[in-house]
Amino acid sequence: MAQRLPPEVESKLARYQALQTQYNRIVQERVAVEAEIAEINRVLEVLNSVSQDTPVYRLLGTVLVKVERDKVISELNDRKEILELRLQRLKRQEEELKKQLDQLVKEIREIQAKMAGTQPAAQAGG
Repeated sequence: MAQRLPPEVESKLARYQALQTQYNRIVQERVAVEAEIAEINRVLEVLNSVSQDTPVYRLLGTVLVKVERDKVISELNDRKEILELRLQRLKRQEEELKKQLDQLVKEIREIQAKMAGTQPAAQAGG
């Protein structure tokens, strides 16, 4: 016979699922930001390894446009700085969500233990 979960447990499980979804979204966003930062670092490395007079082009839509090397480096560094700040924020959010998820698991297990302790059929040897 299937027993219905107490409303408190159902509520905590629903909260857990919502937090887990949010956590997964934050992790995916963090990974994407890290990938973009890595790509910027690779481009900056290449730009810094070529001579000052080497022409640099930027893709705008379907057209390549010649741009100033130093301007591109400056723009990439600015973008990287913004992404690094965003990455820090995402890591903090991820850490906080992980703490909340761990706390909910602990609370749910405590409730389950109490329920198991109050049900005569669940008591072993007793």
